[in-house]
Amino acid sequence: MPLLIRDATADDAEACAAIYEPYVRDTAITFETEPPSATEMAARIAESAATHAWLVAEDAGAVVGYAYARPFAARAAYRWSCEVSVYLQAGRRRTGAGRALYGVLLPRLTDRGFRVAVAKTTLPNDAGIGLHAALGFEHVGTHPRIGWKHDAWHDVTITQLFLTPETTAPIDPH
Repeated sequence: MPLLIRDATADDAEACAAIYEPYVRDTAITFETEPPSATEMAARIAESAATHAWLVAEDAGAVVGYAYARPFAARAAYRWSCEVSVYLQAGRRRTGAGRALYGVLLPRLTDRGFRVAVAKTTLPNDAGIGLHAALGFEHVGTHPRIGWKHDAWHDVTITQLFLTPETTAPIDPH
């Protein structure tokens, strides 16, 4: 049975929080240090869905991953760019679930008027780098020793994908 990719709702917040928790506690993939509660995750889902998108992947009725987009930066000139992230349940990396989520997310962002998707990946993370490269994201820079977590400094690489070849004046997204 293939994965079902659908819009997230507040009802998915607990599952998303559970997927994210080990990333927060056990890795430097995210620089958050305290796992968000289901209530906080529901607020994040609502905020992202209102302006960008938040999707979940279901397998046999259970949420096994999610991907979302949010503003890249606060300044008005950045409003056509967004930051994207994907998180998968333990054991789901390199199974096609991330690609499936992005396969729906990226066209949705394009339809909403966004022009550039940016992914920030803490190093090392071969699976994350490989996923983004396979989808056409190009390396545009690395912040060396930008984050301190688990008693070590970590680099973050930045990749981006042009969602459209358009170079003309954009229409306001959303």
